[in-house]
Amino acid sequence: MAKLYFKYGAMGSSKTATALITKYNYEERGMKVWLIKPAADSRDGQFTLKSRIGLSSECEAISADKDIRTLYHAREKADVIIVDECQFMTTAQIDQLRELVDREDLPVLCFGLRTDFQTKLFPGSMRLFELADSITEIKTICDCGRKATTNARISPEGYVVTEGDQVFLGGNDSYIAMCHKCYQDYILQHRKVELLHGSERDLT
Repeated sequence: MAKLYFKYGAMGSSKTATALITKYNYEERGMKVWLIKPAADSRDGQFTLKSRIGLSSECEAISADKDIRTLYHAREKADVIIVDECQFMTTAQIDQLRELVDREDLPVLCFGLRTDFQTKLFPGSMRLFELADSITEIKTICDCGRKATTNARISPEGYVVTEGDQVFLGGNDSYIAMCHKCYQDYILQHRKVELLHGSERDLT
């Protein structure tokens, strides 16, 4: 029986790379994959999914006003749906994915963030926690060695940002994965951070 999977992790936990490797594994077995992402994620182009380690693939971008069920039935049938950056999907679209699992016996694998830079759940992620059959954390570590659980947004001046829009798409220079203790320490002590090959360093 097909399932709805939610695989989440902090920034830099290789979620996109894992999604692309999963796509390759299905295709190697002769199965057809529908790879999709929210249209809000246009960092690498509207129709490209690219990981930090260089893996990439063509994909379909889904805008917030689209019904995924309608798009699925209008295209060539797939054996599995893989969704990257699923936190940016609307709650209605997560419901639509759930329905495709139930009605079409179609596996749906969603990869994304759990929380935003203020440690609050994204709407899409919250709905997946409510509906997914399988929930798995893709782990990564903070520079201090603890498990990273927060996605710290970094200002151009090098400080952790605590205010702003929930959706702000940036690269390696805009976000850092941290444990909650380091996240709080950088905020409370107003310490600068610097990105060095994807990790944070204290400048003070």
